Amino acid sequence: MSYPGYPPSGGYPTQTGGYPPQPGAYPPQAGGYPPQAGGYPPQAGGYPPQAGGYPPQAGGYPPQAGGYPPQAGGYPPQAGGGGFPQGGGFPPQAGGYPSMPPAQGKGGPAPGQPQGYPGGPAPGQPQGYPGGPAPGQQPMPGYPGGAPATNPSMPGYGGGVPATPYSPAINRGYRGVIKDYPGADPLRDVEVLRKAMKGFGTDEAAIIEILGSRSNKQRVPMVAAYKTTYGKDLFHDLKSELTGNFEKLAIAMLQTPAKFDTSQLKEAIAGAGTDEACLIEILSSRSNAEIREINQIYKNEYGKKLEDAIINDTSGHFRRLLVSLCQGNRDEREQVDINMAKQDAQKLYAAGENKVGTDESQFNAILCSRSRPHLRAVFNEYQQMSGRDIVKSICREMSGNVEDGMVAVVKCIRNTPEYFAERLHKSMAGAGTKDRTLIRVMVTRSEVDMLDIRQAYQKTYGKSLYTAISGDTSGDYQKLLLKLCGGSD
Repeated sequence: MSYPGYPPSGGYPTQTGGYPPQPGAYPPQAGGYPPQAGGYPPQAGGYPPQAGGYPPQAGGYPPQAGGYPPQAGGYPPQAGGGGFPQGGGFPPQAGGYPSMPPAQGKGGPAPGQPQGYPGGPAPGQPQGYPGGPAPGQQPMPGYPGGAPATNPSMPGYGGGVPATPYSPAINRGYRGVIKDYPGADPLRDVEVLRKAMKGFGTDEAAIIEILGSRSNKQRVPMVAAYKTTYGKDLFHDLKSELTGNFEKLAIAMLQTPAKFDTSQLKEAIAGAGTDEACLIEILSSRSNAEIREINQIYKNEYGKKLEDAIINDTSGHFRRLLVSLCQGNRDEREQVDINMAKQDAQKLYAAGENKVGTDESQFNAILCSRSRPHLRAVFNEYQQMSGRDIVKSICREMSGNVEDGMVAVVKCIRNTPEYFAERLHKSMAGAGTKDRTLIRVMVTRSEVDMLDIRQAYQKTYGKSLYTAISGDTSGDYQKLLLKLCGGSD
């Protein structure tokens, strides 16, 4: 299945003379190749063909003198043999279905036809990838030819060229730091929590030990177990015993990832001002399934759709970016068609650097619908083609929230641990600490890729994340954060 305008003209589907057949194309009409009466398949005489059938010959099949093939060397044609294909025959030439480059030893192009891939250029048409430059359009740097068609396509990377794996994700095993605690029992764990909060004073060390050594799927059942055992709400008791950021961190750790993300999105939208960075962080880094679960919880908890809340609180191209991301419809295939990645890189260049003004919709269409492996290939192709990093191009072409949003999406997709290391660094840099961001990243990534984030932090900022947290926080809040960090590098 193909979509209008993608790939551009000159590729597939083909134009005049290609497939499906036009006059004189394949299947052959009267006067086409091979010459016959009655078209293809042959009529009179059946198969093997008789006089007047396919291929034309005298004496039936196998061919006798004057039959097919008529040239020296037989089929496939040898170099200089003058065999198949001939001009105007099959496969179609100008604008036709792309023929693959000839394999070694399998012959070359038809006599007089320049070597090309796919097929060859139409008579008088300059060589391009794919097709030629649009009228009045400057050629793309790096790749010969010009800009592809402007209509973006949805994921569905078909085409005549088989998909080529590109930088497949390397499975290095579990990259989180919090693991299932052997033999953990929520009923015994809530008994420890109850004792820690009962009576005069609070045993914060016991709370830190329980929460900091259990995985999320072991912590979440504690809420139901606490109410079953003591008839009280664990969240309420923790809020009454703990204070400040330590309380917020403990409450965050007792929620499912989707429930916590939903509360963070709600908080980012509600109140004075909008935390645009939080919206982009969550929506650009979660899987389709996670985003759909967030949408469902948001509707159930707050009585309205997340999409409607975003529309009411944002505007312009930044709103469109967030609405696209919150659909949870990104392609999630791992395989990458490198030729489609090149075409998307050309489209991004044509939508930004290569035109007056910027077509933000083209950036939106590609960044929000393509798979992460595909986009990493696109960013690499863009760099090679234009000589400029895609982030720098976005910063040159856009401004404000849409610039920040597009850059964040690119950074998150290109190198997710590096993106979160930057988020953590910014949360602790300068005067004061953005504790909401610090808590969210540490909680949500502790069982995903915290080991990689720690490595990226050390490499980028010259000190360990553990050291940075130790220097920017204090008390029980610091101790529980360091549990989520898992150690120093």
